[in-house]
Amino acid sequence: MCTHWPPCPPADRPDHDAAVIVSAHPEQGWNLLCNGTIVFDDTGELLPDGRAVAPRAAEGAAVPPSRVSPPV
Repeated sequence: MCTHWPPCPPADRPDHDAAVIVSAHPEQGWNLLCNGTIVFDDTGELLPDGRAVAPRAAEGAAVPPSRVSPPV
């Protein structure tokens, strides 16, 4: 699918999200990469083979109050 030189990393490599954006849809919150991966604004991904990759947690992200355990 990729016609760039050097070619973009394929979807099965750890660095697959470094591929070039071929179709941007910021109004809908996603981009299509040239290796067939769909990347969502929340960092979740849909790989070309249909597998979903869960969003990555931001470093130092605050825990929502509903997830904080009450003091014992």
